[in-house]
Amino acid sequence: MATNENLPPNVIKQLAKELKSLDESPPEGIKVSVNDDDFSIIYADIEGPAGTPYENGLFRMKLLLSHDFPHSPPKGYFLTKIFHPNIATNGEICVNTLKKDWNPSLGLRHVLIVVRCLLIEPFPESALNEQAGKMLLENYDEYARHARLYTGIHAKPKPKFKSGAISESTTALNVEQRNTSVLNVEQKNAASGTGLSLPTPLAPSTASTKGGNNPDHQHQQSTIPATETGVSGTGCVGIAGTASKKEGLTKVPADKKKMDARKRSLKRL
Repeated sequence: MATNENLPPNVIKQLAKELKSLDESPPEGIKVSVNDDDFSIIYADIEGPAGTPYENGLFRMKLLLSHDFPHSPPKGYFLTKIFHPNIATNGEICVNTLKKDWNPSLGLRHVLIVVRCLLIEPFPESALNEQAGKMLLENYDEYARHARLYTGIHAKPKPKFKSGAISESTTALNVEQRNTSVLNVEQKNAASGTGLSLPTPLAPSTASTKGGNNPDHQHQQSTIPATETGVSGTGCVGIAGTASKKEGLTKVPADKKKMDARKRSLKRL
């Protein structure tokens, strides 16, 4: 592979100037990229011209500069597969500008523009791809169908980055974080017995079943302030159930005392 050391200093200087111009003001439908360490290989992305079978395609090509450039023309190759009379199956480009019509005063800008124009107006008389050249002369519709097929398969441009993708992703992340925070709060409240969910219609009947018709139990349940639960009417079932448990615990010692008294009476007899 050639490097900048193989090119004369004055040629390197001229190429650097021209490449800068191509970068700052590129030709229509052409974007140039270059390796600063090796000016002998120039890459370019060419947009398929509108109204041609190559429309909506993006074709990558390269120019190879020899050690005696610009006295000898560069060699051009398409790296993207394309069905075209003047482009061989290996990608080699056949155009007079790069052959007999070459002039050392012609710059890279002129060469790239000529190559793109070749997509607009092929020259089947000097075809490197004989099938494409013959098809173009005999049946243009069939040629155009083949060219569009190649373009759709091999020259699809990379999808562009959506400007709204970041904001959409951020919004989705914020919604997920809010949902997670609400879920954590609900779980904490449920663990502490102060959940914010309203009681089901069966809650009062459950409480009354546990309490029965005991007036003391009803009085104890009615005297519990609703503000202790944070939401009116919430948590009454749990408190009533606790009171019933306490009442049941007090009955156990009483029954035990009665049994002990009966045992003592039997001993006396």
